[in-house]
Amino acid sequence: MHWASILIMAGLCGASLGQYNEEEDLAWLQYYMRQSRMSSYNYMPYYEDENPPYVYSYLPAPDTEAEPGPEPQQATSWQCPQECDCPPNFSSAMYCDTRNLRYLPFVPSRMKYVYFQNNQIAAMQEGAFDNATELEWLALHNNQISSERMGKRLFAKLKRLERLYMNNNNLTKVPSPLPRSLRELHLSYNQIAKVPSNALEGLENLTALYLSHNFIFEMGASLKGLKSLILADLSYNHLRKVPEGLPASLEQLYLEYNYINTIPEDYFRVSPKLLYVRMSHNSLTNQGLSTNTFNSSSILELDLSYNRLQKIPRVSTSLENLYLQGNQIDEFSISSFCSVVDVMNYSRLQVLRLDGNEIKRNAVPPDAPLCLRRATVIEI
Repeated sequence: MHWASILIMAGLCGASLGQYNEEEDLAWLQYYMRQSRMSSYNYMPYYEDENPPYVYSYLPAPDTEAEPGPEPQQATSWQCPQECDCPPNFSSAMYCDTRNLRYLPFVPSRMKYVYFQNNQIAAMQEGAFDNATELEWLALHNNQISSERMGKRLFAKLKRLERLYMNNNNLTKVPSPLPRSLRELHLSYNQIAKVPSNALEGLENLTALYLSHNFIFEMGASLKGLKSLILADLSYNHLRKVPEGLPASLEQLYLEYNYINTIPEDYFRVSPKLLYVRMSHNSLTNQGLSTNTFNSSSILELDLSYNRLQKIPRVSTSLENLYLQGNQIDEFSISSFCSVVDVMNYSRLQVLRLDGNEIKRNAVPPDAPLCLRRATVIEI
C-alpha cells in the first residue's frame, strides 16, 4: 500500500518543482534545502496502528505567547536587515527563520523569497510588504499570528505572490483579500471555523489548498470558483457535509477525519479528473449514499475506511485501490465491482482491504477471481 503514497508524493513534488523553470529559482531552492535550520513543512505519511492512511502532520507551533517588538527601522532597498541573512549569491532570498523574532523586519524591494517561519511573530502591521512587491514565496508558518492582528490589506500589493505559508498560527479566518496570483495556500493547523463562500474569491490560479487540522464546520461553495485547483486538503476538521461545487480541475480530495454522513448523487461527476478521494474516519452509511456515488470512471484510489458502511458501495471498474477496513460490512458482494462477470468484463482493482469488518473468509463468492483478476492484495 505504501507505493500508492509514494506515487502521490512524487506527483506532488514533481508538480511543485515543475513550476520553477528559471535557473535562479532552482538555485535558491537548492540552497535553502541545504541551509535551512528547520523544514518549511513536513508531509510524511504514516499509519496509526497500521491503518488510518495518509495522516499528514506539520511541525507543532510554539506554545509560548509573544508580543510584537518595536517597529523596525526603514532600510535602503539593497540593505539586508541585521536580523536576517541575505546570501550574496542569491540576492532575491532573505532568511529570517528561527531567530526568536517578535516582529517583521523590513523587506527590501528586490526580494522574491522571504522566510519568517519558526519565530514568535504575533502581529503583522498594515503595509508590512508594500515595499516588497516582487515577492513570490512568503513563509510565515510556525508563528503566533492571529487574524485580529493582521493588517486588513496586508497582501494587497503582492501581485506576484505564488505561495503563502501560514500553517501553525492562531488564525480564526482565512486572510482576505488574497493575491489573485496565488498558486498554493497553506493554512493548516490554525483555528479557522468557517470558510465563507467568498473567502477564496478570485483565486483562479490556485492549484493547492491546505486547510487541514482546523475547526471548520462549514465550507459552503467556497471551492466552486477555483478553476485551477488540483488538490484540496480539508482533513481533520468538523465538516458534516461535503463542500459544494467541486472544481472540474480537481484531482485530489482529502476529507478524512470529519463527521460527514451523506454525499449527494453525482457529487464526484463534476470533477472528471478526480483521481484520489480520501474519506476515512467519517460517519458514512449506505443510507447516505446513492447507488452510483462512487461509480466514477476517473477515480483510481478511494479510501472509505473507518466509517459505518454495511455494504460494499458500487465502484467503477477503473478503480485500482479500495480501502474499506474498519466498517460494518457483512457480505462480499461481487456486483459492487462487476455488473457482469465474464472474460471481457472485469475490475482493474489491485488492492482491496476489507479487514476489520464482519465478513467471514469463506464468504468470498466463487466468481470473485474472475472479476478481481487484477487484484494483488485482498485482505478480509
